[in-house]
Amino acid sequence: MLKKKQFFRGAIFILYSIIFISSCSSSTTISEEEEEVTEPTATSYNITPILKMFDNIDAVTYSVNGNTVTFTTTDLPNHTSPYWDSLHPLYEAYTGTNSNWRKNPNSIGEQNITFTISLTPKEAEIKSNTPMGPIGISRNGVVFFNQYAAGGAALTNEIDSFDQWLGHPAGTQYHYHIEPTFLTKEFGKSAFLGLLSDGFPVYGPEENGSTITSSDLDDYHGHTSATADFPDGIYHYHITSDAPYLNGNGFFGTAGTITR
Repeated sequence: MLKKKQFFRGAIFILYSIIFISSCSSSTTISEEEEEVTEPTATSYNITPILKMFDNIDAVTYSVNGNTVTFTTTDLPNHTSPYWDSLHPLYEAYTGTNSNWRKNPNSIGEQNITFTISLTPKEAEIKSNTPMGPIGISRNGVVFFNQYAAGGAALTNEIDSFDQWLGHPAGTQYHYHIEPTFLTKEFGKSAFLGLLSDGFPVYGPEENGSTITSSDLDDYHGHTSATADFPDGIYHYHITSDAPYLNGNGFFGTAGTITR
């Protein structure tokens, strides 16, 4: 009889041991799974909603191919300028307010500039510098240039050759370095003004009724917030009245290709 009791006690002990070990093993597995950390990935956006802003613009054609959009622009502004040939219907003598204004020796001519840009831009792991020359396209087809003049000089002197809409040509290539006042007059100071080569949008110098300065923005001259076109929020650049005006220390996203 004693042997039977000892046998049952031994069996019960073995059974509890199996349950305990199984429980601990299961608990350890869950704990390890819970401790697994997925590396965060950059937020991807979709800029398809703003493509319609480029519809019916004489200077611009665009086409979507998979995950990219290709813009081709003649780069001809749809506004007046003293840089048009004097016989051109949009020719107008300088009417701006810069008392130091002087016309540079260049003139507006037709271009053939192509931007291939991602429709789903996201932050680049390794940032690239913005090049000299075109870095983006405005909503009227005029290209955005880097914020510095050729040779790396600041805009202090170059700004004196900007026309009444704050653009001017290099050779025959018309462009904006700073706020394109023709566009902000037409669409508003907080409006969508165009895209940089990395696919992120450019907005005017105001947001939610307040003027934006460079101190409100990151090193690349942008930030993430809701806009009228992207109510759920998107990273975007702002044009400001203080340097670097449009873009800072490189593209926030991965630059597309630009040919001219």
